[in-house]
Amino acid sequence: MLGDYPINPVLLAKDLEAARDFYHVRLGLAILSEGADDIVFHCGRGTRLEITRSTTGTSDTQTQATWFVDDLRAEVAELRTRGVDVEDYDLPGLKTVDGIADLGFAWAAWIVDPGANALGIVQLRS
Repeated sequence: MLGDYPINPVLLAKDLEAARDFYHVRLGLAILSEGADDIVFHCGRGTRLEITRSTTGTSDTQTQATWFVDDLRAEVAELRTRGVDVEDYDLPGLKTVDGIADLGFAWAAWIVDPGANALGIVQLRS
């Protein structure tokens, strides 16, 4: 069944060059392939993230993709040194402190790419 196979998230970008800079330069993802209409980046454990050119971009604010990390605070600190803004939220049921939310089962942070794709970073509790 499909649950036994890797998945390749595809995110939308109106400005592919801005997306390339964000994912490659700021997030440090290696480029696997690049064409006129898409860029495929290497992520951990054989996974990939594809950014494809779109005339409309993303029109939703929900999390589009999530990385699971071992040390969220270290990842957030590294992203900030690369000029990446970490989102702060103060909503009913979701409040961040220094960009990190305690979800009970995990800690989480969010960043937003130039195409308005919300990206989660999660550290599960042991």
